[in-house]
Amino acid sequence: MNNDPSLFRLKEESSLQNKKSLHRAYSSKVFDGFIRSPNRSMLYPLGFSSTDLSQKDLIGIASTWSQVTPCNMHIDKLAREAAFGSCEAGAKALIFNTITVSDGISMGTPGMKYSLVSREVIADSIETVVCCEGMDGIVALGGCDKNMPGCLIAIARLNRPAVFVYGGTILAGCYGGRQLDIVSVFEAVGSYAEGKISEEELKAIEQHAIPGPGSCGGMYTANTMACAIEALGMSLPNSSTHPAVSLDKIEDARNAGKAVLRLIDLGIRPRDILTKKAFENAITVVIALGGSTNAILHLLAIAHAAEVDLRLEDFDRIGRKVPVLADLKPSGKYSVADLSQVGGLAPLMKRLLEEGLLHGDTLTVTGETLAQNLASVADYPPTQTIVRPFSNPIKKESHLVILRGNLAPDGAVAKITGKEGEKFSGVARPFDSEEEALEKILDGTIKKGDVVIIRYEGPKGGPGMREMLAPTAAIMGRGLGKDVALITDGRFSGGTHGFVVGHICPEAAVGGPLAVVEEGDTITIDAQNKEITLHVSPDVLQSRLSRWTPPPLKVKGVLYKFAKTVSQANLGAVTDLF
Repeated sequence: MNNDPSLFRLKEESSLQNKKSLHRAYSSKVFDGFIRSPNRSMLYPLGFSSTDLSQKDLIGIASTWSQVTPCNMHIDKLAREAAFGSCEAGAKALIFNTITVSDGISMGTPGMKYSLVSREVIADSIETVVCCEGMDGIVALGGCDKNMPGCLIAIARLNRPAVFVYGGTILAGCYGGRQLDIVSVFEAVGSYAEGKISEEELKAIEQHAIPGPGSCGGMYTANTMACAIEALGMSLPNSSTHPAVSLDKIEDARNAGKAVLRLIDLGIRPRDILTKKAFENAITVVIALGGSTNAILHLLAIAHAAEVDLRLEDFDRIGRKVPVLADLKPSGKYSVADLSQVGGLAPLMKRLLEEGLLHGDTLTVTGETLAQNLASVADYPPTQTIVRPFSNPIKKESHLVILRGNLAPDGAVAKITGKEGEKFSGVARPFDSEEEALEKILDGTIKKGDVVIIRYEGPKGGPGMREMLAPTAAIMGRGLGKDVALITDGRFSGGTHGFVVGHICPEAAVGGPLAVVEEGDTITIDAQNKEITLHVSPDVLQSRLSRWTPPPLKVKGVLYKFAKTVSQANLGAVTDLF
């Protein structure tokens, strides 16, 4: 592809010629005319003037601030900076809040059923407030894992000028001369169960792993999605890797508040940015970074909201030509804060662009194209070892492998970095919940050569599609990472590594083959041929399925609503599929 930035500028100018300013496109319907006098009266106590109401764009600052998690504990400050930036640029800003939950705190408990559900609640609540109040533009700020896709789903649905701001990565903890993060604690649990560390050491790791504000520090789900959103063009250049406690992060928020006004002036809406090419760019960046399997689920959901046709096959197609280049945790050595210190995401994106692996003509929230944003970006220092050259990749193809077979007719997602090997064949050890499996991993029941099956944890069956970080970390902590595989219709944390396969579709709760795997069955995972096979005959499999009955749905409230409306994982686990 031709990546001459001057050509893209001409394309951009041509594409924007027919666009009109979106100045007060929505707020005018709420505030203009004598009939709206009661509406306007409600705003004066909030500090609005007559000029604000009649002349200025109304910008909604969607904050996910909360004290329930370190990921979001500082976002109130960033929201105020974004509001200041919008007001400084000539708009009037209103800050409103939505929820967040803590995956790290709820992991391994029944509370984790609500994690993926929170993505939908966040999206629904932002949509509700913005539409109800007639906001002309949006700055959305997110920290913990589901905040990012929740905000982007809402932005894509609303299709009003918008910029996303990531709350930022946490700095590394430290104990005994080594860096720590939340995954260090989960793996320490397995090490303690194996007798490798003392109770005192486990407690010390627990107390030193999380030093302050910010999202989990490796290329886990939050950092993966932040980088994917930058690659989509929906956040400011090189903002995705700035630490939460940095001055750069304050500038990110303030500049986002200003940037949304330029989008309004230029008439640029999110769906002008969220094109198929933009999603292909995001997939490419996620692969190059060695990012989380959750990116597949979330990018499918965002694409659905943007009415872009994105499928599992796109991840497979792009994965065949994009290498893993970044040596980042959980399978690598470095944190995202380390990546920030050597230049952040932008130099990697420029390398990918120059290699012909990114579409440079995609529009971004700067009002310019991706190629224009990257034109003046300097390369990484020659001495850095975090991002490898194309001549020496960590893995030549994607670590995110789409598998199919008689155990997953509609697809599954494996995270294979290459360190685990490319093929695993073993004996099935099925469990009907995460808790049952974790108990048997920790007590030593699970042995070398086993394939742990955790089922009825899918979107409908959980309900909520819990992340299996606790059992996978326990497997790693017991030193079985290369010797035990784990298969589930649930999800994995971005912190998961090892021989793992998730997102099995159809899930067990709707009668997928995973529901009838029996103790002692042989299962083969073949990443090279992209197959997952239950070694029973078609007749036996069909006979088992004919005798299977679905488990009762024993939930109420939001989990019930989610279970009744959610799609399968290969479609993004969305709740508005039609």
